[in-house]
Amino acid sequence: MSDPLNGRTVVVTRAADQQGEGRRLLEALGARVLDLPALVIGPPDQWGPLDDALADLDNFHWLVFSSANGVESVEQRLQTLGRSLARRPRSLKMAAVGRKTARLLEELGAAADFVPPQFVADSLIEHFPVSGFGLRMLLPRVQSGGRTLLADAFGEAGVRVVEVPAYKSRCPETMPEATAMALEAGAVDAITFSSGKTADHTALLLQQRFGDDWLEQLASVNVVSIGPQTTRSCLARFGRVDAEADPHDLDGLVSACAQLMQSGS
Repeated sequence: MSDPLNGRTVVVTRAADQQGEGRRLLEALGARVLDLPALVIGPPDQWGPLDDALADLDNFHWLVFSSANGVESVEQRLQTLGRSLARRPRSLKMAAVGRKTARLLEELGAAADFVPPQFVADSLIEHFPVSGFGLRMLLPRVQSGGRTLLADAFGEAGVRVVEVPAYKSRCPETMPEATAMALEAGAVDAITFSSGKTADHTALLLQQRFGDDWLEQLASVNVVSIGPQTTRSCLARFGRVDAEADPHDLDGLVSACAQLMQSGS
């Protein structure tokens, strides 16, 4: 079948300003796509910690990005300071978790020196190309609620880790009316989640819209996760995951969704 999602309706949960790529990939396979923005990305409460770290880039060995949001936030902040990732100190190497994160760095003229073979933080730790002992590493991350796995694991390996908030994410106030009506009518075939926070916030939005019985709105909807951490959040919030992307990126998420629909689930 050339259009494996033809006639299927898929809800995409991502950051409010990052719906385009997922929509394009799903529509190319014939899906009707409904947006459910589940994250609003904004600046951290204070720029001080990030500014201090960026002013000290000459003294770091590695700058590690675990998301495209982190790349965008750091680049924007450097631009306000008259600098950029492309003009970083020559001694500073960069690592990126995920294809999208690495691609964004390339677009900025600052290609990553290392991208792990699997697009999850655990793979970065397992395959990191040098011994950690004595290294100084900068980890820009979400202000709160993000994982501490990288900082903890590298710290145990002897790395001096500086972890700073580069951006903040919050839950939107409401969900789009068209999406809510489709869920209420049982007209949604699948819902995709690209992070643990999109799952957490979607649960809050559903509860706000449908009340205590909100989980019933997903009874006939396939739940598709981008990777292990997101799967854990989906299991905690929804009690199940019907498919997990492999590889753990947007292309893998769309492929998992298509395979699930073709299997008749």
